[in-house]
Amino acid sequence: MKLDIPSLSPAMATPAVAPLVLVVEDNDIQLDLLSSSLGRWGYEVITATSGGAALALCADRLPDLVLCSWIMPGMSALDFCRAFRELSEDQYGYFILLTTEQERGEVARALNAGADDFLICPVSDPELRARIMVGERILAMQRELTQKNRLISETLGVLQKVQGLIDKDLLEAKKLQQSLLRERYRAMPGGTLSMMLRSAGHVGGDLVGYFPVRPGVVGLFGLDVSGHGISSALMTARLAGYLSATTPDQNLALTLLPDGSYAARPPGEVIEELNDLVLNEMDTEHYFTLMLAIADLTTGEVTVAQAGHPHPALLRSDGMVEQAGAGGFPVGLLAGVRFEQYKLQLAPGDRLLILSDGVTECPDPGGEMLGEDGLARMLDELRRFSGPALLSALVWKLSEFAGRRDFPDDVSGILLEYLGDS
Repeated sequence: MKLDIPSLSPAMATPAVAPLVLVVEDNDIQLDLLSSSLGRWGYEVITATSGGAALALCADRLPDLVLCSWIMPGMSALDFCRAFRELSEDQYGYFILLTTEQERGEVARALNAGADDFLICPVSDPELRARIMVGERILAMQRELTQKNRLISETLGVLQKVQGLIDKDLLEAKKLQQSLLRERYRAMPGGTLSMMLRSAGHVGGDLVGYFPVRPGVVGLFGLDVSGHGISSALMTARLAGYLSATTPDQNLALTLLPDGSYAARPPGEVIEELNDLVLNEMDTEHYFTLMLAIADLTTGEVTVAQAGHPHPALLRSDGMVEQAGAGGFPVGLLAGVRFEQYKLQLAPGDRLLILSDGVTECPDPGGEMLGEDGLARMLDELRRFSGPALLSALVWKLSEFAGRRDFPDDVSGILLEYLGDS
């Protein structure tokens, strides 16, 4: 799909024509001398003998430079200068005041009124030309600055439109990423599953999920791709296909048996294969942490392999909170790494919680992380909750700890509540 991105219009170049000079002088001799000199030097000249007449000329065509006598009939030079400045807000004009020796003390007033320079009459040609050339250089710099500011404003407008298009696409991407979490709650014989996924930005690198192995056995996983944003989300989507619940023939954690049913592969072996895939077949700088577990809901036995993911939290039915695991390297960092697996034994009423490091590494306003001890205290306070309500309450407590509703990292989790025969 082609994005309808507006293009920048070319910067307006300063036309290569002679500057227009307005001479305002009620002395005919002085007016002729100034006009004659300016004409010889190639300037286009217009003249006026009063401030009112000069304003009328300015309204029709704004001059680039103005030479204005201090003494004029009717409108004063200061009033004309102020009026000229109001006319030339978008196009700056260089204003030179012509004074006599006796009027030097008025120069400060003239500069405050908007004049740029002054000349004492009678004016010599070399000095007049030098002052005019100074004015031209200042006008050239001012107009270049105006053009650049216009280009910056136009570019900013384009970037805002592009950002709007990107934000719209990111919202759609967030919907698609959330669709990877097909269910937030699942009840099955022997236990229930609850899941949450909360991205720090529009899209993120976290994902939790499950896949059925056979009746009474289910696979659980939580993964966290390094970084944030679109590239991490794309990596997450690709990894989701390797642990898919809808296409078991493509799920690396399952093996097809001769009778057409599936069995679970050892979780450590699966993570080792994923590690090889990332290093050898994926052209990416991303790595990810992963916890993969196979839970037997008939016996309560859970086989776990951990690749740099935070330790699982085991909430015993008596209120105790246990956090232990093998740790391990993240996936996609080193070749030939072995990923050990271990077993957990659940009793009816126990709960197994797999969380991303967005929880334990969430900082409070002072920068202190929650940590495993803080998580244990938080879970102890929430032990009366169960199912999706426990995960929602955990997010609420985490935002209370952080002092804000938005977290610096993605937060995800999957909760297995073991019921046993009951």
